[in-house]
Amino acid sequence: MSFTLLRKRLLDLLGPDSIRADEPMSSHTTFRVGGPADLWVRPTGADATVLCAEVLRAAKSEAVPVFILGGGANLVVADAGIRGLVLDMTGCTSIFFEHSGVEPDAGDDGGPILVVGAGLSVDAAVDACVDRSLSGLEFLSGMPGTIGGAVWMNARCYGRSISDALLETVILDERLELVAVPLRSEDFDYKISPFQKRNVLILSARFRLERKNGEEIRAVAASHRADRDAKGHFRLPSAGSSFKNDYAYGKPTGRIVDELGLRGLRVGGAVVAPWHGNIIVNEGSATAADIRSLTDEVASRVKTAIGLSLEPEILFVGDW
Repeated sequence: MSFTLLRKRLLDLLGPDSIRADEPMSSHTTFRVGGPADLWVRPTGADATVLCAEVLRAAKSEAVPVFILGGGANLVVADAGIRGLVLDMTGCTSIFFEHSGVEPDAGDDGGPILVVGAGLSVDAAVDACVDRSLSGLEFLSGMPGTIGGAVWMNARCYGRSISDALLETVILDERLELVAVPLRSEDFDYKISPFQKRNVLILSARFRLERKNGEEIRAVAASHRADRDAKGHFRLPSAGSSFKNDYAYGKPTGRIVDELGLRGLRVGGAVVAPWHGNIIVNEGSATAADIRSLTDEVASRVKTAIGLSLEPEILFVGDW
């Protein structure tokens, strides 16, 4: 593979401000750890999604592997970094409403629909809906990360999943062709989407919304943000929940970890949060290896003590 040729092509395509060599991934993840990407690119502007497709085509032609990066909220990148190209989607921030009721529309027969670029932050999408008294995504309020990442993982909290509001996902498929994928509920499950099994790029998503009382929607969104603050999701760098909650266990994972006395368990600078059993935090000096070792240690102790196999919600990526 030719990084030199690829970099030249991408410089011509994107300009120097959107491409960097040896970019530290610690600057792009909520855990604030991770080594360098060989090549990092972030298309921006009105044509960002078109540029993302061109980046993928260029990388494929040079046989350079590509990692898709959203908000970095559920990631631990290896200390050695990521080989190949990292395509940062956070410049794909388009947002508009179809039949939103903000202006009269005689063709409005199906209710308001939000169309949003994959790189827009979840909170920005929620705020835009709340400002228009549109309900459907406020349960995600305060969740870090991007819409594309939330769709990819079928983000779930407060009893709802993003697939509950999803209508359609626009992707660049395995043949690098633009495809609109309608929702099929049977393809989604608890923090599972069909895109996790495919080598595709999520470009945008469409959501069905409802018109409701604006103050009520705003109150719900504010309560969820306050709850995340109270649980300490943002006190120190972390990925939020470290393990999925398997409700077949009869109790949340955090309570299981708490009851085994694992709060405060440490590996290097990584610690199980003293205030919440299902949050691993970076106290400031953690390495990616520390976080992975601690995640494995917690899972191992739970398995040994009560026979349950915890599934990490954190994705460990890069050159391990």
